[in-house]
Amino acid sequence: MTILDNIVKDKRKEVALKKELIPIRILKQTPFFEKETMSLANELKNSKTGIIAEFKRRSPSKSIINDTATVKDVAFGYETAGVCGMSVLTDETYFGGTLDDLLSARENCNLPLLRKEFVIDEYQIIEAKAFGADVVLLIATILTRVEIKQFSELAKSLKLEVLLEVHNEEELHKSIIPSLDMVGVNNRNLKNFEVSIETSKTLSQLIPDEFVKVSESGISSVEAVKELKLYGYQGFLIGENFMKTNNPSTSAMKFIKELEL
Repeated sequence: MTILDNIVKDKRKEVALKKELIPIRILKQTPFFEKETMSLANELKNSKTGIIAEFKRRSPSKSIINDTATVKDVAFGYETAGVCGMSVLTDETYFGGTLDDLLSARENCNLPLLRKEFVIDEYQIIEAKAFGADVVLLIATILTRVEIKQFSELAKSLKLEVLLEVHNEEELHKSIIPSLDMVGVNNRNLKNFEVSIETSKTLSQLIPDEFVKVSESGISSVEAVKELKLYGYQGFLIGENFMKTNNPSTSAMKFIKELEL
């Protein structure tokens, strides 16, 4: 079994337990459930830089990345730095994140927020809305076409945007449906965790123009962003490159300033 297989197996158990503890009717009573959402897609379309900065404490491939930075400080700092949106990892077992991180980010910045999670159930989409997210991530490799359609249409009905993540041509072809806003190409192979931005370049021409193109993972230089822009990418999800430093928001600000030169 791959790391991804284990993550999905554990996630199914986790969601089943949550559904017993906190019913959907309770989630729908939260203050954020009625809150108007922000558009990450529009931010990316209107930005010269397109940076989506991530808050991530650790990962299965790199172990601890940053266990001292607080969501509150990083969220405020990312907004000051001029990012287009913020991605928040909410998986606890493998990434050290929680839904409280999403809540804290929502309370401390006015950025579109992406809930970065392994979504395998409609419950998690309702949960994302309840905890202040504006965007949900759907990972094509762990979902069927029917699930992608079902989950994305639910998200749209809740006024959430959808970022679909693909890793190869096969996933892309099975996943393209109208109820998506952004298509993200993950440059990290989730089976062996190797990274190459060539993946984004290869798939760029296959993504229909009506979707905002986002490149994810392994982007560590301004040059890489400039190169990927030539392939039609408007969004660049960067986490580790900022989070591995002592001050993620200062790193993001420096990166963005260089990109604007």
